[in-house]
Amino acid sequence: MPTAAHILFAEGASVVGLGLLASGLVGGALAVVAWWVWDMLQSEDLEQGDQWRYDVSRINELRRADTFYRLFQPAIQLLARFNRRAFRGGLPEMNRQIQAAGLPRFWIAEEYLGKAELIAVFFSPVYVYIFFGLTGGTGLVLAAMMVVLTAWYLRYRLASRAKERLKRIKRRMPFLLDLLTLLMEAGSTFLNAMRQAVDEFRGHPVAEEFGRVLNDMNMGKTRAEAFHSMRERLADDEIGSIIASVLQGEHLGTPLAHIFRTQADVLRIKRTQRAETVAGEAGVNMLLPAVLVMAATVLIIIGPFMLNYLKFGWSM
Repeated sequence: MPTAAHILFAEGASVVGLGLLASGLVGGALAVVAWWVWDMLQSEDLEQGDQWRYDVSRINELRRADTFYRLFQPAIQLLARFNRRAFRGGLPEMNRQIQAAGLPRFWIAEEYLGKAELIAVFFSPVYVYIFFGLTGGTGLVLAAMMVVLTAWYLRYRLASRAKERLKRIKRRMPFLLDLLTLLMEAGSTFLNAMRQAVDEFRGHPVAEEFGRVLNDMNMGKTRAEAFHSMRERLADDEIGSIIASVLQGEHLGTPLAHIFRTQADVLRIKRTQRAETVAGEAGVNMLLPAVLVMAATVLIIIGPFMLNYLKFGWSM
């Protein structure tokens, strides 16, 4: 007959064995993940094969620029195939926002959206842990909703980032155009004036965009083609009108210095008009807070009298 000591020893041995097995499995999994991450970070560029393909070069550049893409490239490309079919109508606008936001030009909309969806999926264990612990089975539905909202927020953040960057460009562009005008009127050529202006505003989005125009021209594009690419890249009405004036002046032979001065003045006028519009809307926007403050003031004044009436009536 086995004694109690033998039973306890057997149970302890089994527990220890299970613990060792679980530790070994966890350690092996961590080792595999570490090896996979190291292998992905150290992997070479994709092979292009016999026929050159731009997409392969784009992916190689994106793998260098974005570590997250390099780690999870297969999953992102799988989600990209789904996004091409599910969100076909919104992809052109998203491509424009990627360019306007100043992200690496190697991103395409469906892959960037796949990255946002994958990040949202990575947050799902946290959401399940929080909501399932609070509400039970209903928490799974709430966690799924939070995953969708996270992906939507990342998509909205891209649009907000593009809008903010365009606003910064339009704020600083009059000063850059003024500098171009002064340099060209002082005898500098357009390319030299552009280089000096880009160097002067280095680090600002407006310098990045005009720097891309300068790079396009250095690679063989004409001045009209380079500015047209900038208009397509930003797709903003105000900036588009400025570039259209530059292209029209290029076609008619109007001096660029005169065009830049005129467009800088137009931008300042538009900025003043926007400020006046915002100031005019301030009164309307303050109407609701003013009504709430007034109602709160009235309640504070007559509140004690009403409480006294409800408790004691009018008799003293």
